[in-house]
Amino acid sequence: MNTALPLTGIRILDFSRVLAGPFATMLLADMGADVLKIESLQGDDTRQWGPPWYGYGEDRQSAYFLSVNRNKRSLALNLKVDEGQSIARQLAAESHLLIENFKPGGMDSFGLGYATLSAANPSLVYASLTGYGQTGPYADQPGYDFVIQGQSGMMSITGPTDGEPYKLGVAISDVIAGLFAAVSMLGALRHAEASGQGQRLDIALFDTSIVALVNVVSNALVSHQPAARYGNAHPSIVPYQPFTASDRAFTVAVGNDRQFAALCRVADHPEWAADPRFATNPARVEHRDALIALLDPVFGQRTAGAWVGELLAAGVPAGPINTVSAVLDDPQVAARGLIHEVDLLGETLRLVGPAVGFSATPAAIYAPPPLHGQHTDTVLHERLGLSGGEIARLRADGVIG
Repeated sequence: MNTALPLTGIRILDFSRVLAGPFATMLLADMGADVLKIESLQGDDTRQWGPPWYGYGEDRQSAYFLSVNRNKRSLALNLKVDEGQSIARQLAAESHLLIENFKPGGMDSFGLGYATLSAANPSLVYASLTGYGQTGPYADQPGYDFVIQGQSGMMSITGPTDGEPYKLGVAISDVIAGLFAAVSMLGALRHAEASGQGQRLDIALFDTSIVALVNVVSNALVSHQPAARYGNAHPSIVPYQPFTASDRAFTVAVGNDRQFAALCRVADHPEWAADPRFATNPARVEHRDALIALLDPVFGQRTAGAWVGELLAAGVPAGPINTVSAVLDDPQVAARGLIHEVDLLGETLRLVGPAVGFSATPAAIYAPPPLHGQHTDTVLHERLGLSGGEIARLRADGVIG
């Protein structure tokens, strides 16, 4: 690991599974934190969420697991037995951050609740990430991304105007919660380093998904009207949507009146910019259907590539609608260095990320996602000073994997 990474020396004890928590700790691991992934003797559920798979036999890894677990070490630990709980408490006593995503009360049942661990380590930052938080009438309900997308209002604004609500094509509520968790953990860590006082963070998919609706929530609070579904269009900006060219669809995102005038010139209809129905964005929103009816046949006369090239040259935001495979081959992806290669099981594994450039302390992918329990022996010896004989006895007793 590069010792110049910004979180080098920060120890994180990660009891989270699946997506939101592991995504958060992966972001912190990319910045150099030593993330110890505590797994049950069966392993993180997502290890079995395939195909597709990487590798073969017992060591094969699901693409899902690989996506959020790089740069971590794995310790297979049985939290249902006293010795396993004791090991976890010892590790927590010398950790800076801890994250878990059990149901409320789950960690307490293992003797690993915040009150217990903070008594031994007052500066510990303890993040609990659940579906609905530690309080409220839904606190004990299981929190699944798909359910949260529906319940938070996110699906109500996603999908065709006249069709059924759609979920996003990725588990976005989990991703959003993971981002909030990572940022909040860093804020609490700064406070702990300055004051010696740790704290508990209560992070909920439900809460963070609602907050992530940003202007949509603000519109509802201000207007007292339910948010409408606009398909791929924008409720407050026009034209801001896909259009179909002669070969395929592409996107246009006109953000101001100057850009709209430029679009009209590219479309060979400069008179539209002076039309009172379209001269300002509020007018274009009011007369949305009339404007789109004019633009649709014009955009259908040329290829998407031709339109995108001319619009960009005129200062109008526009772009292709790529498949995931296509964007991975995009020259911008290569220029930004988003695809990294690491060795896993003797072969080259390609991973995407980190996403943010640091001019002085760049985040990095320095280790592949771990095999289940790959670092159990090393961690127990390094952190707790256990001998080979003691570790062997713990494995024979079913305390570790």
